[in-house]
Amino acid sequence: MAFYDLSKSERADLVLVIQGIIKEALLGQSLLKAHLYFGDDDTYIRKSAYLVTGRLYSGEEALRPAILAMLSQFLPDPDFRVRQTVINAAGEIGKWHFEEVRFYFDEGLKDPHHSPRNAVIGSVKKMGEVNPVPVLAWAREYLHHEDKEIRREICHGIELRGRKHPEDILPLLRELQHDRAARVRNTLVHVIGQIAYKKGCLMKVLVHLEDWENRPLVDAALEEIIDVHHRYRNFAALTQAEAIGMIDAHYPGRKRKDL
Repeated sequence: MAFYDLSKSERADLVLVIQGIIKEALLGQSLLKAHLYFGDDDTYIRKSAYLVTGRLYSGEEALRPAILAMLSQFLPDPDFRVRQTVINAAGEIGKWHFEEVRFYFDEGLKDPHHSPRNAVIGSVKKMGEVNPVPVLAWAREYLHHEDKEIRREICHGIELRGRKHPEDILPLLRELQHDRAARVRNTLVHVIGQIAYKKGCLMKVLVHLEDWENRPLVDAALEEIIDVHHRYRNFAALTQAEAIGMIDAHYPGRKRKDL
């Protein structure tokens, strides 16, 4: 039976069972049952496995060496699901202990399957939101990587921090303004739009964009900001008209598309 076929109380009970089995596996040095959860076909079983692994790391210091050893053992697994769960577990740990798990993100960026790479993006998002200093320092190391997909993934991964603190990621985004890959530039424009519609963020974004050299990219970003304020009008801090007014005040000579 799938995780969400269970009732709420049954799901809570199952999570406790998974936590108990993973803890028992760590203490007993036999990781077979933990491995089964890490590679389960059900996304939500795997999610429970990585969440309880993060909780065990946070709450039981004595288990930390065994948890890191388990993740190391599982990382090269031939099943992409297991590798994906390892990255997500490392992401839970990295919210407070990034240096201990940064290796898993270095490896995850190179994974041949998209699922572990997407887990890196998701992990960078959740870690960067609460533990930005080491996570953003790590991300900066990959901004000019030779692989355009890695550059794109890093750009996407730092987005969530920018939704509350755009000033933290705008200097990193600025380094990508001349990226030679259209896929990276398109992601950059998307991220700028995503960090501009939250409360107090648009002005910070507009001020920072003023001295960017790639004016066509800035124009594309401004159009994306305007569009986002329409698409997300039920969530945006400003109306689209208010956003346009602020943009026009900063860029009075800008030619913009008719709505």
